[in-house]
Amino acid sequence: MTRGLLGSLSTVALIAVGATGAAAQDDGPITIGILNALEGTYAVPGQDGMRGIELALMQHDHKAGGRDIEIVVQSTDTTPDSALRGARKLVEQDGVDFVIGPLSGSEGIAIRDYSKTQPDVTFINGISGAMEMTMVDPSPNLFRFNIDGAQWSKGLGDYVFNEKGYKTVATIGEDYSFIYTQVFGFVTEFCEAGGEVTERFWVPLGTKDFGSIIAALPDEVDAIYLGLGGGDAVNFLNQYQQAGGEANLIGGTIMVDASVLNSQGRAKEALIGVPSSGPQADTWDDPRWTEYVDAYRDAFPEGERFPSPSLFATGYYNATNAALQCLDTVEGDLSDDQVAFRDCLSNLTLESPTGTITLDENRQAIGTNVVTEVVEREDGTLANELVKVVENVNQTLGLSPEAFAELGLPSRENPECKSEY
Repeated sequence: MTRGLLGSLSTVALIAVGATGAAAQDDGPITIGILNALEGTYAVPGQDGMRGIELALMQHDHKAGGRDIEIVVQSTDTTPDSALRGARKLVEQDGVDFVIGPLSGSEGIAIRDYSKTQPDVTFINGISGAMEMTMVDPSPNLFRFNIDGAQWSKGLGDYVFNEKGYKTVATIGEDYSFIYTQVFGFVTEFCEAGGEVTERFWVPLGTKDFGSIIAALPDEVDAIYLGLGGGDAVNFLNQYQQAGGEANLIGGTIMVDASVLNSQGRAKEALIGVPSSGPQADTWDDPRWTEYVDAYRDAFPEGERFPSPSLFATGYYNATNAALQCLDTVEGDLSDDQVAFRDCLSNLTLESPTGTITLDENRQAIGTNVVTEVVEREDGTLANELVKVVENVNQTLGLSPEAFAELGLPSRENPECKSEY
């Protein structure tokens, strides 16, 4: 599938390894390096991320600032080491002008650190959602146009406590930085509403056998929060169904992403009725969203895409659009260590399919989040139905910077479940 998807990018020049020089010319092509997880657990979401990039480029006629746009695609496998190797190749061998990516949380932290060693290259996040990427020692040349995993949880804890009536919850999550961030956001709001998180289970990214975790799940809780995605989410659902699991479920953002809802098999039907939250909803009637969905469907054949764009397509689409808009603004001028380009990115108001996005002083997105529930459509496909919209979600989740700092950083056990923060 990866090979086929990259073939669909034939209208975009894919620069060979070692290409240098042309992008440095003022009137020559601009070369964008793409870091994306096209291998491992998140390969299918990564492929939809590529569709998001291609759609943005198509809508700009593969030009910006009066210059042709060319891309170099570097595949990763969600590990920090693979992201670092990929970034080094793009920057130090291929000589790209700037980088868009990566996809996964811990990859993002690695790219934050690497970006500081390359001060003349701009980095724009793909869809990595770990809080620390921009919250901790942020890099001056790294920009993130997606709200992070904790921001994606805004509204969910309050909804499941007050509307669904779930008072006690256990959590299962992949054992890495993004899911720590997701659970952080959920626990903060759910416990402040009066809920109790009884146990937290962690599994390695890429887990195949969930049998021991499923056997250990408590029976007495009102619901189980699932912080899983990609192949892990599908594997868990299959095994949970086979084990006869019947608990109420709460979905982390990527647990109910299009890449899971449209996977093969019937195990995904366990997600019907499951509440979740994130930056987008399939049934959203906002014109910015509906126009984007129509463009996505028109751009790619039905058998080679999802019924609606995944979170990963949207994240890479937004990042690419931000870059292209600012290239237009600066008329393709990336001289003087890209200072004008970065100034544009820092001050850009991006009217995205998921609402208005601006950046804070750490170059981190402030944007819209939505609460959803999974529904079955008339054609039998599953979708996220809009329940509630939460505007202007910042990285401190509405707390003062001082109060938020007292919470500490996301980890396996942090934050504690407390009624007041």
